[in-house]
Amino acid sequence: MSLKQAYEQKLKAQLDEWRTEIDKLKAKADKAEADVQLEYYKQIESLREKQDAASNKLHELENAGEDAWEDLKAGIEIAWDDLRDSIKSATSRFK
Repeated sequence: MSLKQAYEQKLKAQLDEWRTEIDKLKAKADKAEADVQLEYYKQIESLREKQDAASNKLHELENAGEDAWEDLKAGIEIAWDDLRDSIKSATSRFK
């Protein structure tokens, strides 16, 4: 397995984990009082958009050649950090 493939697998696993977290937040939002539900749904929508952006970066990586993937790594890391931080923030607010 190449370094690129190992990196892709790591990112896919993390994205799957975050997808599960977002789904859990959605379930909490569905049970929340009506007045806070709207705020929760806005946060979840924002998380889904960031998740899509991270997923798109992963697809770019998958389509990149062995020589070019290192160039994409910085952009991927930014998208991942943004999604991770947003999920942490939303999780703390939903408690």
